[in-house]
Amino acid sequence: MRLLPVVVTVLLTVAVAYYVYIPMPDGIQEPWKLMMLGAGFRATVHLATLKAWLGLDHDIKSIRQSTEGLDDVMRRLLGSDSGGGVMPGVKVSDITFAGIPVRVYEPPAGGEGHLRRGLMYFHGGGWALGSGKKGAYDTFNRMLSDELNTVVVSVEYRLYPEVHFPVPYLDCLAAAKHFLSSEVLTRYAIDPDRVAVSGDSAGGNLAAAVAQEVSLDDTISVKFSVQALVYPVLQALDFNTPSYLQNQYIPILYRPLMVRFWLQYLGADLSLQSHLMANNHSSLDHSNITPELRARLDWNVLLSAKHKKSYRPLIVEKGSQGSVKDLPGLLDVRASPLLAGPEVLAKCPRAYILTCEFDVLRDDGLMYAQRLQDAGVTVTSDHYEEGFHGCFTFIDWPLDFDVGKRAVRGYLNWLKDNL
Repeated sequence: MRLLPVVVTVLLTVAVAYYVYIPMPDGIQEPWKLMMLGAGFRATVHLATLKAWLGLDHDIKSIRQSTEGLDDVMRRLLGSDSGGGVMPGVKVSDITFAGIPVRVYEPPAGGEGHLRRGLMYFHGGGWALGSGKKGAYDTFNRMLSDELNTVVVSVEYRLYPEVHFPVPYLDCLAAAKHFLSSEVLTRYAIDPDRVAVSGDSAGGNLAAAVAQEVSLDDTISVKFSVQALVYPVLQALDFNTPSYLQNQYIPILYRPLMVRFWLQYLGADLSLQSHLMANNHSSLDHSNITPELRARLDWNVLLSAKHKKSYRPLIVEKGSQGSVKDLPGLLDVRASPLLAGPEVLAKCPRAYILTCEFDVLRDDGLMYAQRLQDAGVTVTSDHYEEGFHGCFTFIDWPLDFDVGKRAVRGYLNWLKDNL
């Protein structure tokens, strides 16, 4: 009987270790911390899936509640209430722009008579999770406002499952147009020649799409002068790029999860996931996906040999009939900015694009950087060899990563010199 507690302890330890452990590439500097982070996220997803199966709640809503609850606990442990202890000189206001909830960060008073920078930020989260008012986003926006003397506007666009495409995009576009109005720029003493749009992951998708639309809209007199995109998601036609295959099991954005985020965003049946992962939805027998369109995301041409590695394009001759019809937003540039034509890209503002080696979205960002350059746009491509998806937002203890802090610092330094 004395052996029973020992046996139980050993078995539990082995079970936990088996759940936590994932083989990590040598290039990741803090592998065990990332494993623990990934295990925590997987546990949250599994619990949410169970609750949904039991009919207790929608899985996405459960994940939101869990992550927001963790954020509240961390804030209390750190003695901070919604970031109030960070950059206390920054004024924070929760208002609306064109009916869209936003949080405005104004830098500390001083330097009256001088115009300030302006930046609109769209948070990530697969168009389903996250909030610019919580956690690292709030900390980051306060830091950005304080250090760069910038009025930062964080947009609380609507999320899945309450809405799907194009609603989040339209929310962001409406808020952006309002922000760029002479009335708002004057109210916040913002220099109209120094206004940026930015976002990470799904927020980077929205930022790129909004930047394209604003650059084309002749009714908008003030344009964004720069776009700063952090590991943006930019296309849904090829889920077999080298980065999708290389990093499909790297936390925290797994390949199947990104495909699911796309299906949710486009309001499609989740049963199509296997078709998308096999590239059946972009097979050659889909006549509306023209050779010209395919060339806009031809990674065999757009990526360097370093990032192509030994991978080969997965081109399906005959795929699932009707899948494109079932995904009406699949070819819409408002959802997939990488599909925009060169004449559109040529009008876009100069760009900063941050990518991470261990990220399924790496190649999306690298291809967009190349296409913008080919169209004559000045692009700074900032690649982190040790980076993984999400590292940009892991800057607060205890979920802080050195590469995340370096990435944020690089982003801030670029804006300081270019905005």
